Amino acid sequence: MSESDLIMERCEQLATISSQPDRLERVHLSPQHAAANALVGQWMSEAGMSTWQDPAGNQCGRLEGAEPGLPALLIGSHIDTVPDAGRYDGMLGVLLAIAVARRIHSAGIRLPFALEVVAFSDEEGTRFGMALLGSRALAGHWDDEWWSLTDENGITVAEAFQDFGLDPARLPGAFRRPENYVGYLEAHIEQGPILDDADRRLAVVTSIAGARRYAMTVTGKAGHAGGTPYDRRHDALVGASELVVEVERLSRASGTIGTVGRLQAFPGGVNVIPGRVELSLDLRAEFDEQRDECLDLIWDAAEAICVRRGLTFEKRELYRADAVPCDPSLMRAVAAGIRSTGDDDPLAFWSRAGHDGMAVVALTPIAMLFLRCRAGVSHHPDEHVKRSDVAAALEAFEAAVLAVAGQHSVAPLPRVAR
Repeated sequence: MSESDLIMERCEQLATISSQPDRLERVHLSPQHAAANALVGQWMSEAGMSTWQDPAGNQCGRLEGAEPGLPALLIGSHIDTVPDAGRYDGMLGVLLAIAVARRIHSAGIRLPFALEVVAFSDEEGTRFGMALLGSRALAGHWDDEWWSLTDENGITVAEAFQDFGLDPARLPGAFRRPENYVGYLEAHIEQGPILDDADRRLAVVTSIAGARRYAMTVTGKAGHAGGTPYDRRHDALVGASELVVEVERLSRASGTIGTVGRLQAFPGGVNVIPGRVELSLDLRAEFDEQRDECLDLIWDAAEAICVRRGLTFEKRELYRADAVPCDPSLMRAVAAGIRSTGDDDPLAFWSRAGHDGMAVVALTPIAMLFLRCRAGVSHHPDEHVKRSDVAAALEAFEAAVLAVAGQHSVAPLPRVAR
């Protein structure tokens, strides 16, 4: 079996570990998370690594460098999923990282740093509504207010830690120190159509989008659908709908990406004018200033709509992650890795989706390798990657690690024939 075949087979194995019988869903600190950690830990051991689960629930492996105790290059991704997920988001990056470690171990290469692989426990934020809990913990940026976040069953993060066999008081043991790391590399499906549209396999990520998320409420006055004339209506849903259209118009005009993913009208009767509407906003951009300027325009539009319609508007920020530029020297290593596959002019562009690197950058510089996914479809069972692209990504990712090693070594590393 080829290495790319093995990676694809393992993606299928991980996809069977799900809380739902008819679709893939695996969330933070669940029994399925524990099962996936155990399987990934087994694969890490088989690749020659020492392994452990850290106090945040991240599954980790380490391959020592030229001598024990050297700072490490961190590589990996996440193994949690959204509901009704695909097979490759996050998981493929973890398996590529394990395969790179296995190759380096098998070839007897002694890197000028250790190699650590991490399978982050919570990138998506599906269970508790707060993304990047695993990588935020590893980077040492933990807010104690998160212990009281609850899932749909009212279980807090603190309770879930204990149910999983973790001690919240020991969480600082997951925090890493910057002096112990030389950087972080992640391979990930693009989650967009740029590579597929260009018929290219791989790309260098230049930065990760800055995102802000809000809960918004438009309040009017409920009334009888038949008995209330139009000139006396204060229909919250009509106002909210107008705002949704404005979000799209303003986002398009400013080059940002705005999405209203949730909208619920109350009281919800078919013959009742909605008196209150709750809706969400996710706004992303390559640059924080661009994002925040569009956000101000959206708030101005919301207020104007509500004044004109006799409504009120409220907003509450749920999440903020500022844009993260990738490290130039690590980007050069990723580009060198792509060139090693025969692509002499690698594509380079920013990631519209968020990734664990947004948290890890607080610990160490980051860079990312994108590989093509069909039609850019992600967070959906139709996620699809080509086996040949996986093989190219493995070659490029290993070459990128060796290029980073070359940046840290006084002597050239041996070239390994495959």
